[in-house]
Amino acid sequence: MEEDSSFMSHRSTFLLPPQCKDNTENNASSSLTNYALVILNQQLPTYAPLLWDHAKLRVCADGGANRLFDEMTQLLHAEQPSLLQSRYKPDVIKGDMDSIRTEVLEFYAKLGTKVIDESHDQDTTDLHKCISYILDQTPDIDKSKLCILVTGALGGRFDHEIGNINVLCRFSNTRIILLSDDCLIHLLPCSHRHKIFVQSSVEGPHCGLIPIGMPSARSTTTGLRWDLNNTEMRFGGLVSTSNIVEGDIVTVQSDSDLLWTISIKKKP
Repeated sequence: MEEDSSFMSHRSTFLLPPQCKDNTENNASSSLTNYALVILNQQLPTYAPLLWDHAKLRVCADGGANRLFDEMTQLLHAEQPSLLQSRYKPDVIKGDMDSIRTEVLEFYAKLGTKVIDESHDQDTTDLHKCISYILDQTPDIDKSKLCILVTGALGGRFDHEIGNINVLCRFSNTRIILLSDDCLIHLLPCSHRHKIFVQSSVEGPHCGLIPIGMPSARSTTTGLRWDLNNTEMRFGGLVSTSNIVEGDIVTVQSDSDLLWTISIKKKP
């Protein structure tokens, strides 16, 4: 299918098994293939092994290394834990190192993981530090194809969640997707019109659009049960939560940045 270059396209193909992902991307000339994975210090989603397989660069943010060490073995319990812990080795551990356990840090360091201690920097979050590192490692020519997947970004302390959402705004030119077992969130910059290709086998139908940074005077959508038509959205007024996707494609245009969120389906 030929794509409209006036739209920024979005696909959650990283939630699909590799064979399904290949079939989807063969028909999509602009599909994202350069994934990086950041693991934060909240529970791993059940589909974390799938994200790991899609990623070319894997970074743990401080205590996220504890989650990888402890929880990947629980998700893949049919295999021997020690073998899994060695196989699922992050490329980098970065952060202020106030959460990672000593034995986990030493285990991965012995396997060759690069450890970057930034405890001197208390002005940025661990996620911010990891995003900066990934961008520094990505050649400019490849940045347009980069998509950073972040696990553990939702759940736990609310101020941590807000800090993670703020990272989306601080790196608004980079595709960053915050993930949990229940949903995903990413930014829709107002500089573009957006076309979201819904992977209905793994996501939806519940969704939402939320103005971020400033109110939206005019937002317009197609493909939703309750579409917006030059609709004003603001906190204290209308915010499009608990909406429903009606088809395979949703389009969005707004005069302000919006957050897009969609539910992730549970495995049977």
